[in-house]
Amino acid sequence: MFKITRELIAAARTRNKVPARIKSTLGNDLKDLSPLATATAFVSSNDVVTDPRFPLRDLASAAPHLKLIHITGAGIEPLLPLDWLPKGVVLTNNSGVHVRKTAEFATMALLMLNARMPELVACQGKSRWEQIFTPTIAGKTVVVIGLGDMGGAAAREAKRLGLRVIGIRRRARPHRYADEILELRHLRRALRQADFIFVAAPLTPASRHLLGKDMLASAKAGAGLINVGRAGVVDYDALRAALTSGALSGAILDVYEQEPLPPSSPLWTTPNLILMPHCSSDDSERYMPLTLDLAFDNLRRLIAGRPLKNRVDPRRGY
Repeated sequence: MFKITRELIAAARTRNKVPARIKSTLGNDLKDLSPLATATAFVSSNDVVTDPRFPLRDLASAAPHLKLIHITGAGIEPLLPLDWLPKGVVLTNNSGVHVRKTAEFATMALLMLNARMPELVACQGKSRWEQIFTPTIAGKTVVVIGLGDMGGAAAREAKRLGLRVIGIRRRARPHRYADEILELRHLRRALRQADFIFVAAPLTPASRHLLGKDMLASAKAGAGLINVGRAGVVDYDALRAALTSGALSGAILDVYEQEPLPPSSPLWTTPNLILMPHCSSDDSERYMPLTLDLAFDNLRRLIAGRPLKNRVDPRRGY
């Protein structure tokens, strides 16, 4: 579903009314890199750009006309630090393509945690009948860490469910779907109120293990956690301990330090934990069409000298 094809490109060109003077080429497994010599924009995944066969450190000479690199995923951690990025070349990512699917997943995951579904699934696996009665979700509080496209989508759906939303971001700028915005330094105060914790933050040196042992210990007793951001934002060893002790009632994870998650990982046997194999926010039918729409829109903006969408800030790393 993440593969770019000629058919997808042709359909995107038609949708976006791309003029014939703008040429498109399609590479295949890095067998022919000659189109880079004349390319203005390059669309690819992290896997291709970090492949040893790709001239990452020699990009200025291999692609002297390059002005834009668009990465087909939201996270760019494999490309950091961005010291390889030639002067005058802008890097953009796929932020926003995941919004609709993330909104659906956020609704499902919040309702699952409210219904204690991880615990019920664990009981089913043990052939144990245990009735767990829960209240409706309206009126509860969710703390959304990271209010970008994905976190913002989760906040919007949480409001629709009747939850109170506390947003956590680097600067306390208002957000239309958050009842309260707090800076990172006030995270502990927010967690004390959280019935649910929704993690959608990027991974940076400042956010690694943001939710560690001490921070998780400050969370409201019985809270549930969802992580669709990056695995490194949460200390999974500390999370396992909190789930095993019952300090947290359940968790749903979609991201991991190592993917695929190896069979030896203790996460597989952690109680009250549901593991999603990194597929919560990827639309199997619309992911690549939306990606190409974004890429062609940015190419049009580049030609017109207008600001680009999803421009990555090398200093922040996202």
